[in-house]
Amino acid sequence: MEIVSLSVVFEPIFWEHVNQDILHYFFFALDWKYNRDETKILLALKGKQIDGMMLVYRQKMAQLRGSSDAIKALLEHLDLKTVELQTSKEHKQRILEKYESMWSHELVLMVLHKDEERLQILHPIVKLEVSDAERIADIMKKANPESWGEVTVDQIVEAMSSEKWVGIKVNGELVSIGGTRLTEEIGHIVTAATKEIHRNKGYATSIVAYLIKLIFEKVSIAIIYVLSDNPSAIRVYEKVGFRHYKTYFFMRGKRRQFT
Repeated sequence: MEIVSLSVVFEPIFWEHVNQDILHYFFFALDWKYNRDETKILLALKGKQIDGMMLVYRQKMAQLRGSSDAIKALLEHLDLKTVELQTSKEHKQRILEKYESMWSHELVLMVLHKDEERLQILHPIVKLEVSDAERIADIMKKANPESWGEVTVDQIVEAMSSEKWVGIKVNGELVSIGGTRLTEEIGHIVTAATKEIHRNKGYATSIVAYLIKLIFEKVSIAIIYVLSDNPSAIRVYEKVGFRHYKTYFFMRGKRRQFT
């Protein structure tokens, strides 16, 4: 098996492979198109065919896809000391042989196709601006300290340049937020969170439904990722029409030290 870096030479077989299941390879396509300067993709080749691939983004996050042999070979080229990593569930043990888990979850990818949505927008939605970034970051950190505990105001401001952010305010207080990024084919709901004391009031349902409405004005597929141990969020997404597509192993880990 040969491991090569993705370049213009290999782009034809890369896109042919990715487009066979664009949802499964969403971030490979997204980051290669829009964030190439911060992205490295390695291909595991058997002859002229792709047997697996690895995405490394900003030297912090990695995703792996492919056969067991491909994952083994690709992992030999992953040298990050700490990493936030996503891969198919069957490769969990292989990953844990190299990285000690700081936390891990099952991550569910859900999908919704246009004309299958059941929109319930029962609360006024407002567009969020850069001036809301600090409050957005605070809501995210408290909603999911593991994944969002280190998010910064600057990161939110940067995200707003390519993403649409909306929220619900109660007596001037921002209580629920959501954001989405559109590509040519897919709308990805990147964030949905509500302050704990304001949950179970339908705010998240309204936020997600409104984002779906925005997405389907431009494209015909929406996706969202959710932790499998977050049943309340899954119920919200199912309520508006999302259905399960794939489940992944998702972790933050540090490289094991071998003597």
